[in-house]
Amino acid sequence: MAKTQTKERRTATHAARPAKVKDVETLVSLLGRASAAILTDFRGLNVAELADLRRKLREAGVEYKVVKNTLLQRAAQSVGVADLAPLLEGPTAIAVSRTDPSVPARILLEYIRQMRKLEIKGGLVEGLVLTAAQIKALADLPSRPQLLAVVLGSMAAPLTGLAAVLGALPRNLVYALDQIRKRQEQAAA
Repeated sequence: MAKTQTKERRTATHAARPAKVKDVETLVSLLGRASAAILTDFRGLNVAELADLRRKLREAGVEYKVVKNTLLQRAAQSVGVADLAPLLEGPTAIAVSRTDPSVPARILLEYIRQMRKLEIKGGLVEGLVLTAAQIKALADLPSRPQLLAVVLGSMAAPLTGLAAVLGALPRNLVYALDQIRKRQEQAAA
């Protein structure tokens, strides 16, 4: 009889709590919509510094959230990412961007340069698990608008050259006709 009661009590304590289930669902939603999710160790930051970091990230459209490793692991497995476990050691916070993957990396690295208290563990970019070194390399890439401007500039250059050539043909024809008119006037005079 005592064994049955102990087993029932153990099962009741191990049942998923509604708050944890909701937290996992929130993380699944964040990871599912994220173009980048960068994991950090936030040890050493006080409340004011953490609030300042959150404000900087929020201004750039990045959400920063302290998470429990076990819940993040469950959420990652739910979205099909199984290789996240090695990054989930110690306190973890996650910076999630839905647009440009390099934005949170840039902001976090700039904050690390200033404060020297935060540490990047690694992250997810487009579903791929990246190391801390790869996240740092991501931060050095130009932003998406800059890359688009370069591509558009490359596409526009030949068109600009073609427009210049096509514009030069009628102008050169007018100059040639003007020279012929001047010669004829000089010959007639």
